[in-house]
Amino acid sequence: MPKASMALAPAVVQRSLMRRLGPRIRRWILAAPHWCRVMMDRDIEGFVSGLAPGSLDALEISGNRHAHRGFRSWRSLSYPEFDLCRPPTTMLAADLVFCEQVLEHVLEPSAAMDTLRELVRPGGHLIVNTPFLIRIHREPGDYWRFTADGLRRLLEKAGLEIVRMRTWGNLPCLVANRFFWFPYVPFLCPLANSEDLPLVVWAVARRPPSRD
Repeated sequence: MPKASMALAPAVVQRSLMRRLGPRIRRWILAAPHWCRVMMDRDIEGFVSGLAPGSLDALEISGNRHAHRGFRSWRSLSYPEFDLCRPPTTMLAADLVFCEQVLEHVLEPSAAMDTLRELVRPGGHLIVNTPFLIRIHREPGDYWRFTADGLRRLLEKAGLEIVRMRTWGNLPCLVANRFFWFPYVPFLCPLANSEDLPLVVWAVARRPPSRD
């Protein structure tokens, strides 16, 4: 198989499988949480709930997963209108910034992290997560994977303080996601964590308060 065809194979298989399923099952799969995100999402939700969301201005990079959390204000910035690597000279900062499943798609992760730091107010928090043992997904490009150590280094180099660093994954989920974003089915999909098989990596980091 040509290299280009090999790269596209997972997406082709996924579309073929979806076509074979009935419309009701397809809707359920699309609505269900991804198995690989369940523990990560629970951890992030717990952290955000403990921050008193109603008192925070929040910003989400490329998405609206957290728009419903009752923040004092909420905004979303999406590529290409907003480019983390080539940001505008003036940016409105927030108390809490989410950057989820984005860093693997940027051309310059260090530049993107510097921008994320500037988007966080002094004393505020950044929540960032990325895939690790997850198949290539070009949207439009897929350039990087970060271990927990790598993500820690990226955050600390930008001048952010690590609050928590987590990983999650296991062999059944790794295999299930080879060709398909596998939905989470309670009692069928184990949530045990194998530290040496991280599918996802996430961190909460804090911008130090201003000394002025």
